[in-house]
Amino acid sequence: MTAADDLCRFVDASPTPFHAVETAAARLEEVGYTRVDETQAWPEPGGRHLVLRGGSLVAWDDTAGESPTTPFRIIGAHTDSPNLRVKEHHDRALDGTDVVALEPYGAPLLSTWFDRDLAVAGRVALRDGTVRLVHVAEPVLRVPNLAIHLEREGAVPDKQRGLDAVWSQSGTPFLDWLGERSGFDGSDVLGFELMTADAVPSARVGVDGWLVAAPRLDNQATCFAGIEALVAAPSSHRQVLVLFDHEEVGSSSERGAGSDLLLTVVERVVAAAGGTRDDVHRAVAGSIIASGDMAHATHPNRPERHEPLHRISLGGGPVLKVNQNLRYATDAVGAAEFARACEQAGVPLQRYVHRADLPCGSTIGPISAARTGITTVDVGAPQLAMHSARETMAAADVDHYVRALTAFFALPA
Repeated sequence: MTAADDLCRFVDASPTPFHAVETAAARLEEVGYTRVDETQAWPEPGGRHLVLRGGSLVAWDDTAGESPTTPFRIIGAHTDSPNLRVKEHHDRALDGTDVVALEPYGAPLLSTWFDRDLAVAGRVALRDGTVRLVHVAEPVLRVPNLAIHLEREGAVPDKQRGLDAVWSQSGTPFLDWLGERSGFDGSDVLGFELMTADAVPSARVGVDGWLVAAPRLDNQATCFAGIEALVAAPSSHRQVLVLFDHEEVGSSSERGAGSDLLLTVVERVVAAAGGTRDDVHRAVAGSIIASGDMAHATHPNRPERHEPLHRISLGGGPVLKVNQNLRYATDAVGAAEFARACEQAGVPLQRYVHRADLPCGSTIGPISAARTGITTVDVGAPQLAMHSARETMAAADVDHYVRALTAFFALPA
């Protein structure tokens, strides 16, 4: 099975950030990583461990027996993607049709969510104190377009009134129905984070399957590549994979890139090795992060929307992302380090610069760099239709991306 096929399996198993980190944890546990509870004493140095915090994960390989001051090589990504999420009060009915009220999370390309088969997934917190993951993979929800005969102007979707989904005629409250399908009583739900997901499985498309068409490539393709890199790279020095939640809404949460999650793990790893507070700072000062997030391939129908000297090709290899106004964290040192990794992996490298007259998106890179003080380089893999309900990338770039990140981990610290 190719890396692209494995990516499709990973995405289909990961409809939400909560599912993504569980899928990642299961993959890492297969190769010897053990889970650590943040509330418990930290494990002794010299092992492979992971910790989950909501929809975020940090995994680290400390088997090489380093000194407390040994730097870390870190790959970062984010688990969340723009989508439509269920409102707190969500049940309503109109003329015998049951409707679930939804609202956008992040900045989804809204037109792509209409007239699409949508599943529902997320987590619920129950009266007994337990938290359960839920995933009804079958098509349940559908957000209908308004016919052209009723609005010929093609108005921009109304985020407040135009995104609710039809789903039933039974009159059953949505949480009660979900509980019946998932093994709990809807009346016991005291909190929930529920979201929609494309119900159509990921697929290889195009001649000879040269493309991957899937939801959430931004940024589960990086999550997948980072996991595979961590598994494949030789354990020659400290390696960390961090998958943050909430990048699409600013990263300001207890588990986002603006939180203490990464630094806490780094500090506790150093302390477990007998290090002091000064040793933590010494280790951090020599560390480097590859902040991975998907990149814009040059659109074949709208090439004028891209910087003309920085065309990005599907299948053309990983992308180094540079922005002079620090929407990306890349500097010369970080750029050279990732270019060196691509050279050692034998994969081509593309360099991305956003048009100067268009606002540029950002990543976890600048946020994590400011939070930790660690040298950071922003990288990615090229794709089309970013923030669509269904995105597209070249199958060859999945393998390119995994090989580049594996080489990044393997470079001398």
